[in-house]
This record gives sequence, C-alpha cells and structure tokens, in this order.
Amino acid sequence: MVRDGYIYGLSLLAVAAVLVWATNNWIWGILPLLLAAFFLWFFRDPRRTIPQGAGLVVSPGDGLVTETVTIHTPQGPQQRISIFLSVFNVHVNRSPIGGVLSRVHYQKGLYLNAMNPASAERNEQNAVTVQGDGYEVTFKQIAGLLARRIVFNLREGDRVERGQRVGLIKFGSRVDVLLPAQAELRVKVGQRVKGGASVLAAMPGASAGERM
Repeated sequence: MVRDGYIYGLSLLAVAAVLVWATNNWIWGILPLLLAAFFLWFFRDPRRTIPQGAGLVVSPGDGLVTETVTIHTPQGPQQRISIFLSVFNVHVNRSPIGGVLSRVHYQKGLYLNAMNPASAERNEQNAVTVQGDGYEVTFKQIAGLLARRIVFNLREGDRVERGQRVGLIKFGSRVDVLLPAQAELRVKVGQRVKGGASVLAAMPGASAGERM
C-alpha cells in the first residue's frame, strides 16, 4: 500500500474513535470508518509480474485505453496511447521502459475531465521521457477532474527499470504514452490494461510470443 493510504486511513479511524467516544453513539463513527476503508483500498499497490523481452513497452498505469492516434510533434510523428484511470483503478504509476530519465517537466494547468481530449495539453501534468536502448518513450501523468496532486519520486538522470514504481496520481486521472512512429501497438481502444504488466507496444524486433 502507498504511504498515503495509511495516513488518510489511520487519521480517519482516529476521527471515528473520537466521535464515538465524544457522543457515546457509534452511528457518528460510520462515515469516517467508511472513508477510512475507501482510502485504504484506493491507495493499494499490488505486485505485478513485469514482462521480459527486448523492446517491450508496458503500461504506466491501470485503466481503460481511450485513444490510439498518430500525432505530430517537434521531434516528428509519434504514436500516442491515452489511458483513463477512474477512481476505482490502482493509481500507482510505473515506468513503461527501462533506461535513463532524460527529461522531467512539470506543467501547471487546468483540471478538465480526463476523458476530454483537451486535457492532454491543458491540464496539470508531469511529462517524463525515458531514454532506452536506442529509442525513447515519454509518458505523462495528467491530472483529471478529481485529481489534485501528481506525485513523481525521481529526477532527471536517474535510471529506472521497466515496470518500476515511479509515482502516483491521486484520484481520477489520465496517463498518455508517446511512442516512436515505428512502434508496433499491441492494444486497442476499449481495452483495459494494468500498470507494469500489460504490454502496450513493441519496438521492431521484439518477439510476438512475448505479447501479454
């Protein structure tokens, strides 16, 4: 479990105990107990089996694939995969590939609904570029309508492993993954994925037998 779960959960359990003691009525403890249970569940951090194999790109988060599209960037055409994280999904974020963090850029912004395409550019977000074996992948932690805090635990120059935990977005949100144009997508719109475990794409040369 993420540390925040213990902070919120234990604090609300203490509130419930104080209310019951002060009022001598257990009913006053129901709401904080329910909220405590929700936060303990929301901040869960399950173990994941990370796929092995050259060139595989895994999902940085749990959620629903809402878009796969080719976009034009200053670096040339790239493929973008958008994943919507509802309040019911695990919100721990993981690195899509192994490599070195070549760029970490935080941007203040709005809190549009994460299903809104405009949220990809206008919302508060943290963009992280990982330089791998001859290619790079960028993933964005994007705040949503309910999300009010993006957590990222590393710095430029740090090395990460594929599927390594790197941060968290609190409550409903979105993650975007920007891939080289030649990447072979292995997901489609409407598919549900798991952070660190689901393969989003493979760079040319990766074995088709390693699809998950």
